[in-house]
Amino acid sequence: MAAVASETEKISKLQTAVAGLDQISENEKSGFISLVSRYLSGEAEHVEWSKIQTPTDEVVVPYESLAAPPEDLEATKKILDKLAVLKLNGGLGTTMGCTGPKSVIEVRNGFTFLDLIVIQIESLNKKYGCNVPLLLMNSFNTHDDTLKIVEKYTNSNIEIHTFNQSQYPRLVIDDFIPLPSKGETGRDGWYPPGHGDVFPSLVNSGKLEFLLSQGKEYVFIANSDNLGAIVDIKILNHLINNENEYCMEVTPKTLADVKGGTLISYEGRVQLLEIAQVPDEHVNEFKSIEKFKIFNTNNLCVNLKAIKRLVEADALKMEIIPNPKEVDGIKVLQLETAAGAAIRFFDNAIGVNVPRSRFLPVKATSDLLLVQSDLYTLVDGFVVRNKARENPANPSIELGPEFKKVANFLARFKSIPSIVELDSLKVSGDVWFGTGIVLKGKVIITALPGEKLEIPDDTVLENKEIKSSEDI
Repeated sequence: MAAVASETEKISKLQTAVAGLDQISENEKSGFISLVSRYLSGEAEHVEWSKIQTPTDEVVVPYESLAAPPEDLEATKKILDKLAVLKLNGGLGTTMGCTGPKSVIEVRNGFTFLDLIVIQIESLNKKYGCNVPLLLMNSFNTHDDTLKIVEKYTNSNIEIHTFNQSQYPRLVIDDFIPLPSKGETGRDGWYPPGHGDVFPSLVNSGKLEFLLSQGKEYVFIANSDNLGAIVDIKILNHLINNENEYCMEVTPKTLADVKGGTLISYEGRVQLLEIAQVPDEHVNEFKSIEKFKIFNTNNLCVNLKAIKRLVEADALKMEIIPNPKEVDGIKVLQLETAAGAAIRFFDNAIGVNVPRSRFLPVKATSDLLLVQSDLYTLVDGFVVRNKARENPANPSIELGPEFKKVANFLARFKSIPSIVELDSLKVSGDVWFGTGIVLKGKVIITALPGEKLEIPDDTVLENKEIKSSEDI
């Protein structure tokens, strides 16, 4: 009983402390306490490995098997008028050396992620005469900057709505008190609790009710840095016709995606299985491409009425992801959830196994190199792959720490090399690229410690390992 008492005491003490935090709403306070209580009770669902089944084609539908959407413009307009697009816009560009929201990093031809998203929806609204609104879910880190940035789209034919996801206090591990209660009242005292928070935040912000009042039925949710996450009429049409409340887009795993969450059938329902839930002895099996062939792209299409029903019933108890951090030498805990894990609570939920082109995230400058190269072109805001590339997979690119920040990356390339025939590129050390360079096959460029290595203009490197200018 002592353990139970201490757990109750912890929550009671925490409730008192949280009640005194006037920076957040009552909804945020109760959401936070509920998350911590679930975490303390250890209700984490353990997956019984023997019960895991590979989903059938009814559960994870092959994209090719979906019926073609109607060709009639009016019928397509009716489908699209049921849709809203929501981009997860809470992330900062800090890992790539940028300040402010990641979505304002320039991706190509001077356009940012956000510019491209707006252009895509604009062209959709124009082509079909529909009204697909764009919602941006910000975090307290990106909210103010995003509001300023959105002003430049005031003359576009697209309604843009912004709302904030919850703001939760970081928990001090030693005494289980919120960090802001110990005097850390700046941004470091708080955290956004993962994108699983999108569902309660949509309801709490009033945006869900607003969308329903406009006749919207589905929301397409995607990361703002995934350039492949564009509206797909074929998928939306399928969901409406089959009354699927939730759809997760999955795509075939490559060796680069072995840690990505996958869909399984478990006790009669479709469920997301993340690497953190896998027992140690089965981790290698989880990573194998043979058994678990697909992974979650985090492109989700979800029925709005179903979100309302489940949030109001407090039924979305997604797996909790504990994320330990350190702030000024104090060990803290962030409890987070993921939107993909909600799939098991929705009725008639499915996955759709989509082409890899729908998953083109830009997480690092190596991804930026891909999308800025001749491997892609820009058409109406859509990033389109070059047909001259015969290999369906993108080249694997590894850039050293000298290229990690966007500013350094841009400085080191006079122009982005041609990589249509490239298989892999590995660059390390103080390397600089001229203009008009062509890379083919397997290329490794290593500048020796203390030496600067410049690749001259118009150099063609095919299946080469370069360690000095003599090797070029």
